[in-house]
Amino acid sequence: MARWLKNGKDAEARRDADDKVRATVEGILADVEKRGDAAVRDLSQKFDNYSPKEFFLSPKEIDAAMAKLSKRDIDDIAFAQTQVRGFAQKQKECLKDLEVETLPGVILGHKNIPVNAVGCYVPGGRYPMIASAHMSVVTAKVAGVKRIISSAPPHHGAPHPAIVAAMHMGGADEILVLGGVQAVAAMAIGTETVKPVDMLVGPGNAFVAEAKRQLYGRVGIDLFAGPTETLVIADETVDGEICATDLLGQAEHGPNSPAVLITNSEKLARDTMAEIERLLGILPTGEVARQAWEDYGEIIVCESYEEMLKEADHLASEHVQVMTDRDDWFLANLTNYGGLFLGPRTNVAFGDKVIGTNHTLPTKKAGRYTGGLWVGKFMKTCTYQKVLTDEASAMIGEYCSRLCMLEGFVGHAEQANVRVRRYGGRNVPYGEAAE
Repeated sequence: MARWLKNGKDAEARRDADDKVRATVEGILADVEKRGDAAVRDLSQKFDNYSPKEFFLSPKEIDAAMAKLSKRDIDDIAFAQTQVRGFAQKQKECLKDLEVETLPGVILGHKNIPVNAVGCYVPGGRYPMIASAHMSVVTAKVAGVKRIISSAPPHHGAPHPAIVAAMHMGGADEILVLGGVQAVAAMAIGTETVKPVDMLVGPGNAFVAEAKRQLYGRVGIDLFAGPTETLVIADETVDGEICATDLLGQAEHGPNSPAVLITNSEKLARDTMAEIERLLGILPTGEVARQAWEDYGEIIVCESYEEMLKEADHLASEHVQVMTDRDDWFLANLTNYGGLFLGPRTNVAFGDKVIGTNHTLPTKKAGRYTGGLWVGKFMKTCTYQKVLTDEASAMIGEYCSRLCMLEGFVGHAEQANVRVRRYGGRNVPYGEAAE
């Protein structure tokens, strides 16, 4: 039976923290809807102390921002985007249009149609999330989205050069220097100067996540994203240092980022706990990582690999790092996760920044029913039908007529009956089922 050597905050405490942002976000969205650009400007000044003449960057301003970067920086961004673009293109190749004759004269099909306009939010609070531009903008571009607007908050009172470069190199058509709820509100609701989009994507803090939740339905979203989560599944094929490093590497995201170790070795569990304490003393981001570890860190010791699998599927963590003597067994049997990282040679940071898979992944157990952001999220699979012969229309019409009347939908039945009369030569009384 699984034993917890360390527990994090309970679910009720986590829900209380989530509830605190709801009213604030509601007020901001209402303000942007009512006052448009004026509200956006006031909110940007209030939260970011930033109120430029224009929030959109001109081509000249984009060039000026990119000029602040070294050639190595530009080359590194290009390398990462090449990996993301290449994998997204291969994923897109899996999406096929379909047309099939299901009955004589009856044609059914579907088309994969890109979303017309997408807003990509790139966080820039505690850390400038340059990689989020690759994950959203590049992937949307591969999908064929016609209009991509990307927004990130100012950094020290100005556009962040590397984020601007990543947005521009990724293919953004419009670049906003605007952060937080006011950014996603402007893109989703629209203002006098910002044309609204059809879909919002990208991670963000609790306020951005809540804004996306409240805007869902008005626009599409990629997924409901909470704080970054990481789960390490390990046995004694690895040591405490590598486990501790991979846990703290994600705990530094924020003070409410869960980091969990599942192992069948109590020795590894205790070695990992000791290594975490050692590393927290030397990690420059240790203050944030320590709070996350103390409040949300967990150590679970299991009796078997099967029990480790069961606990992992129950957690449905965003990131799952597997380092065992049977990594492919976990690949074959795990069902609930955002992204999977197999073996000690890979890690979550590779996926977050450069290797090519998308780092916008489901949190808060959403891995039970959805995967992460990918090229298919920017595509709508839309069906169509054609009936080519009189005989097929009359035949389908007879079934449809009777099934509609079975449900009491007389008007629906008449849509079928009129075809039976015209194309089948049948005398079906108005308002009755075809016999």
